[in-house]
Amino acid sequence: MSGEQEMARLQPGEIRASDTERRRVMASLQSACIEGRLNLDEYGGRIEAALVARTRAQLDALLIDLPAETGTRVRGLGVSNTVAVLGSAQRSGFWRLAERSRVVSVLGSCKIDLRSARISAAITTLHMVSVLGSIDVIVPAGVEVELEVHAVVGSRDLHMGTSAPPAGAPVIRITGMVVLGSLNVRDAAAYQAHIDTYS
Repeated sequence: MSGEQEMARLQPGEIRASDTERRRVMASLQSACIEGRLNLDEYGGRIEAALVARTRAQLDALLIDLPAETGTRVRGLGVSNTVAVLGSAQRSGFWRLAERSRVVSVLGSCKIDLRSARISAAITTLHMVSVLGSIDVIVPAGVEVELEVHAVVGSRDLHMGTSAPPAGAPVIRITGMVVLGSLNVRDAAAYQAHIDTYS
């Protein structure tokens, strides 16, 4: 059987996906994430699957539970402040993160787990202040992190994987200051490696 005959026998979903089709699916996933239809961890997993998808059917499966049209932005919703003074505070599991949020740790500790969080905008800004305290942030794969934090007799560390996020990925911008404290930002893989090292 010739190559043309083989192609004629293929179902539409079995046809190999193009880079253009992958980019189109990733753009739809990004919009769905910003709208709150996917949490950040689900978004990261589907982006990774889109990058390795071989057929149109595999790409279509990534959008099966999403509406055909996306593009509505959600603003003004979600958690905007997390404060720990002489204590601890933690955000994890399902929660909505406001477009601009503040995290403060004074002689305390904060843990911000974004893996199951839903975002409200393409760029989410977290303003961090740590004074004699610690802040740990966990981000999922597939997002871009911008770290713009000043440390004064303190530390700020960013541990991310080696693969770059796709163009147009949601951005987590972290700003602020650390004074005699620490800020650690890790992606899910680096966080698990940290846990394994100290367990």
